[in-house]
Amino acid sequence: MGVRDNRQVVGRLLESMIPVRMINFPQKIAGELYGPLMLVFTMVAILLHGMKSSGTVIIEGTLMGTAIGTCFGYWLGVSSLIYFIAYLCNAQITMLQTLSLLGYGLFGHCVVLLVTYNIHFHSLFYVFWLCIGGLSTLRMVAVLLSRTVGQTQRLILCGSIAALHMLFLLYLHFAYHKVIEGILDSFESQNLVPPFQRVARDLSDGAEVIVNATSGNLLSPR
Repeated sequence: MGVRDNRQVVGRLLESMIPVRMINFPQKIAGELYGPLMLVFTMVAILLHGMKSSGTVIIEGTLMGTAIGTCFGYWLGVSSLIYFIAYLCNAQITMLQTLSLLGYGLFGHCVVLLVTYNIHFHSLFYVFWLCIGGLSTLRMVAVLLSRTVGQTQRLILCGSIAALHMLFLLYLHFAYHKVIEGILDSFESQNLVPPFQRVARDLSDGAEVIVNATSGNLLSPR
């Protein structure tokens, strides 16, 4: 990308934190995915940084794969859901515009997570969650309001994206690490437990058998 394009992306990042005031006519949405893709990969890097700073060890790429799946899953999955709801509510928005709108909306999440992963104060997180996360959410809500007609349709569409976007940030801060640690612990426990164990038993003829270590079932005589 050229210098001009990079400046446009930076401008759109800043605009994603500024809610629009005019909702009487459809607001413009950038129809490009370069910025959103970079933000999704940035969020992946921030999640990895947060796990490494907490002392979590990467095992066979599990941590990286989970971070990529979480970020891309949210971006693509929620964008598809919002587009489906927008279609039902007759909102004037395309799938590409939905991906771009939600992708740029992740800029606030990246800022909040980057700061709160390095400064561990819950009160600071709630301030950033309400202010920065709230601003990026209000931006998306205002854009969707300008492209939707009808009070009920607006309430359904804007309420859905606001709830999902704000709750996702709460999940990343409070629950994501615990979920990943639980997955890694399950992998470690599976690697530590041997699938079979040889156990010698005294039979009437003095034969040795192999017994399943988990179920205790007789496998084969020796």
